[in-house]
Amino acid sequence: MDIPGLPARRAALNLIDAVLRRGETLEQAGSSALARVRGDADRALARAIASEALRWRADLDALIDGATHQVLPDDAKARAVLEIMLAQVLRLETPAHAVIATGLPLLMGGPRRLAHGVFSTLMKGGAELPEVPTLPPGVAERWGERAADIAQGLAVPPPLDVTLREPGATAEWADRLGGTSFAPGHVRLPRGASIESLPGYREGAWWVQDLAASLPARLLGPGEGRRVLDLCAAPGGKTLQLAAAGWQVTALDVSKRRLERLRDNLDRTGLSAQVVTADARTWEPDGAYDAILLDAPCSATGTCRRHPDVLHRIGARQIVEMTELQDALLQRASGWLASGGTLVYAVCSLEPEEGEARAMGVALTPNPIAADELPQGLTPGGEGWVRTDPGMLREVGGLDGFFIARWTKP
Repeated sequence: MDIPGLPARRAALNLIDAVLRRGETLEQAGSSALARVRGDADRALARAIASEALRWRADLDALIDGATHQVLPDDAKARAVLEIMLAQVLRLETPAHAVIATGLPLLMGGPRRLAHGVFSTLMKGGAELPEVPTLPPGVAERWGERAADIAQGLAVPPPLDVTLREPGATAEWADRLGGTSFAPGHVRLPRGASIESLPGYREGAWWVQDLAASLPARLLGPGEGRRVLDLCAAPGGKTLQLAAAGWQVTALDVSKRRLERLRDNLDRTGLSAQVVTADARTWEPDGAYDAILLDAPCSATGTCRRHPDVLHRIGARQIVEMTELQDALLQRASGWLASGGTLVYAVCSLEPEEGEARAMGVALTPNPIAADELPQGLTPGGEGWVRTDPGMLREVGGLDGFFIARWTKP
């Protein structure tokens, strides 16, 4: 059936199915789900539909359930189709007639009349979403008293943050890019910008990196030619920061594919690092390091404002699996530090089990993070650790969720 826009909607449906049924990330599901979608614009549309449907799923389902006499099963295709139809109207401002024309064909041989009736009832009744998305029950329970503030930071997809190769030129690049800076070497731009067409991209003057994600490398300070190990380095934003700050960088990661992206960015920016493909649990260095940055594998729940699939994929089992790996990496990293060396541990997770609980077991001397090392509006906790979440700085676009701690080896 040759209906304009239908392949993008079918792809969005397949993306959601991959997340909810197979536990894949939207990125992992993309290569298969988007294979038959032509054009960058339609692929971007499919991702946007899927992302908004996942971001607001609890509230979309509440609308659907309120307009049906018999509740649809959670895994019913009609429910998923209605979710993407409503997400388009209520979040992407797609005209209702276009939503019907590209939504109902997804139910060929299925309950099209039911879906049409539910959608029409909701449109006639002036259906609206709340100002803040409702978190899935298990997620809200895990985040406890922080959940309400975090949810407020999820209401709108995030802006675009970039990190500059030359922090001394921050004012110049903020002006050229038409953005705002919250820290030396940082510029924030409105979302939707075509990255590769922006000034400075091709000459490698900057790279995309959330402001919170830039904090761990900042906390190591200038390198002055000293050796630093960037553990679990891909896709490379922190490697680029460290190299630009004058460190002699070894960037290690187990993923050969993700390291290719790091190498591409090194080439684009003209920065240098030794890139190593290896598993940090078995790899051995050729000597001690003056500093180690361990941005450990984690649940990545802190990225929920840009990757809402994590709200539906991550539970207690995945978190426990991650903590075991984090402990192993922390133990090995601690042994590779030179005397007087600095270890920074970071996870893009909102789970205390992956942050505070892991930091408590590190047998090094605490090196508390000070308020003047952080962008304005952020403060360390009483232990000198830093915790960010999407509810922070939301009046200026928010932050990803991170936990960061720092130690020195005696």
